[in-house]
Amino acid sequence: MAKLYIFTQNYENYGSENDPYWKAKGGTDYFVPDFNGDEVTTLMLVRDQIECNNEYYKSSILGWEVVPNDYMTEFEKSQLEYEGSIRFPTSVISINP
Repeated sequence: MAKLYIFTQNYENYGSENDPYWKAKGGTDYFVPDFNGDEVTTLMLVRDQIECNNEYYKSSILGWEVVPNDYMTEFEKSQLEYEGSIRFPTSVISINP
C-alpha cells in the first residue's frame, strides 16, 4: 500500500484588501494514507481541507506524488537525525465520505 504526498505553496498578504502585497511563506506537507491509486479523484476529495484563499492568506496545491507508506519528508528526516525523534510530523488528512 502507498500514500499520497501533497505539498503546497502558502502566501500572506502584507498589504491591505484593496492594495495587496503577497509574499511567499513556504508551504505545508500532507499525507493521505491508504491511497487507492486515483490521484485526481483523491485530490478533489481532500482539496477543501488543504487549499485556502481569502484577502489575507492563500494556500494552494503545488504538486503531489505517490510514495511508500514508510516515506518521510525531508523535515521529518532532519528532526529524526538531529533531535532523535519526530516532534512535528507531517499532517495526515482523510478523505471525506
